[in-house]
Amino acid sequence: MTAAPCTTGVPTATDVPTATDASTATCVFAVCRGGDPAALEGMPGHEEGARVRLLPLGSLTAVVQDVPADRFSEEAVRERLSDGAELERCARTHHAVVSAAARCAPTVPLPLATLYLGDERARAALGKREQHLHAALDRIEGRAEWAVKAYTVPARPDAPAPAGKPEGPAAPASSSPDGPGSGRAYLERVRSRKRACDLRQEAALRAAERVDTALRGLAVAARRLRLHGPGPDRDRRTQMLNAAYLVDGDRDRELAAAVGRLRQEAEADGVRIEVSGPWVPYSFVDGGGTGDLGC
Repeated sequence: MTAAPCTTGVPTATDVPTATDASTATCVFAVCRGGDPAALEGMPGHEEGARVRLLPLGSLTAVVQDVPADRFSEEAVRERLSDGAELERCARTHHAVVSAAARCAPTVPLPLATLYLGDERARAALGKREQHLHAALDRIEGRAEWAVKAYTVPARPDAPAPAGKPEGPAAPASSSPDGPGSGRAYLERVRSRKRACDLRQEAALRAAERVDTALRGLAVAARRLRLHGPGPDRDRRTQMLNAAYLVDGDRDRELAAAVGRLRQEAEADGVRIEVSGPWVPYSFVDGGGTGDLGC
């Protein structure tokens, strides 16, 4: 399964306690409206902290956890999130709490490691954003995020050459300057491989654009995310599309049918499509939906 959309964010120094500010800090996972978030009371959060609890914010409710200040100071958080294994553990915990909240009530997820110097600081900071939070909840309520990625796999070095351009070991030298073993013939084979590669790339780009255009027609909002670089050595895929789509909950089957059709069409151009969801709409809580987003 593809990982959840990126939620990582290192908070600013004004939000994060120092080790001497207090014994505990308030970690905020999400903000909810309506529903029955009381079902979240007592669920586990970060293993170093207390059980998850609710913090009233006027017409809204924050899902929070008391965590030890020395383990969640600015320096400690930066160090922990720079470690891949620790980052994954923290992100999975954060996502589990946010997902549980979203099953109980319309929910705006907050970035990973959103920390305050106690409940009153959390109330004051989130209270200033109450109008923004209500707008975000209006935008995402009843909707889910779907992540769609498209990849092309480059041809193997030993793959057959395009028709009419035989490849393989150089033929024996010929008395003709243009014979199969000549420098000119070799350069022609190189140019042929380059043309074939360019054609595959262009076809893959067109296929990725068709996927994006079709899915935007089903979504209420869409975001093109930054393309990921090459993966591990054995993963020679090139990412052509990395996008998120905000879709009404009653259109899930329609989306799945469209993806199935698009996947078959894209495979003809050497493009593979991966879909994951439904997710909590992490990518759409800030009002975006038309531009690009780095993550």
